[in-house]
Amino acid sequence: MNPFASSVSLNMQGQYNTPNTHKYSVILPTYNERKNLPIIIWLLAKVFEEHQLAWEIIIVDDASPDGTQEVAIELARAYGEDKILLKPRAGKLGLGTAYIHGLDFCTGDFVIIMDADFSHHPKFIPQFIRLQQAHNLDIVTGTRYRSTSTPYLSETQPGGVHGWDLKRKLVSRGANFLAATVLNPGVSDLTGSFRLYRLPVLRHIITLTQSRGYVFQMEMMVRARALGYTVGEVPITFVDRIFGESKLGADEVVGYAKGVWQLFKSV
Repeated sequence: MNPFASSVSLNMQGQYNTPNTHKYSVILPTYNERKNLPIIIWLLAKVFEEHQLAWEIIIVDDASPDGTQEVAIELARAYGEDKILLKPRAGKLGLGTAYIHGLDFCTGDFVIIMDADFSHHPKFIPQFIRLQQAHNLDIVTGTRYRSTSTPYLSETQPGGVHGWDLKRKLVSRGANFLAATVLNPGVSDLTGSFRLYRLPVLRHIITLTQSRGYVFQMEMMVRARALGYTVGEVPITFVDRIFGESKLGADEVVGYAKGVWQLFKSV
């Protein structure tokens, strides 16, 4: 019997009404997300307010030509400049450095990283928080490839992917299989980018991480495990972006394979 599935354990997993005094900072990298940004911000604000959580969202925009920054400014006026912080950069400088840039402005003690295109639905954030609190974890990561959380958490649904063609699914599965085989990190979804970190933990890992492209997410998790940080996984449903185009190309796939090899040699 799974000890975490017992009635006693389930009652201990976030069932008490103790107020959550933590503050959660969301780093939201954007590039040409003008249509998506108002909705994802509304969804995030709704989740945080319904669960009575302190929050802020740091929008790191890489000089989007579609007016994303103008939309972000209006959102800051609507929700408050203490809630929505626009921290733009001069150009398209990559996902990894966007998180590094955003960290400079976080005032929360936990940091959530996610995409702005609805691939990551904010409805899963309370489950991340609940799992983190139940087991005092350093990191909680979303996974598309598990049916239950680890450690066990009640009321989670199996993870999955919607909106991808067979080629994209094979690429993702292949990337995770390659990394799992070579690096054995003990995490089912290394390429995912929907995660909750303790702020000091993220600051520590990110200073050691050398990658700055899509391999960045994998390296972060591999280094976290090597450093002895505790990691939990929550199944999520990943939905392909509604507006705009995917930024994943052939160069990123080749770079990922090279990154796996470099990590194998260095970690």
